[in-house]
Amino acid sequence: MEDRNIVCKDCGNEFVFTVGEQEFYKEKGFENDPVRCPDCRRARKQQMNKR
Repeated sequence: MEDRNIVCKDCGNEFVFTVGEQEFYKEKGFENDPVRCPDCRRARKQQMNKR
């Protein structure tokens, strides 16, 4: 495995999906790569908590 660059679907910025993050996702059983950067993920989570 190696670090991968992914483009955020919300803001369009590129972010790095590190080997450590990939291992964490695999350990948790997640099959899909993240589609949002950490900042957009955090903002979306806050929005969901306000509902």
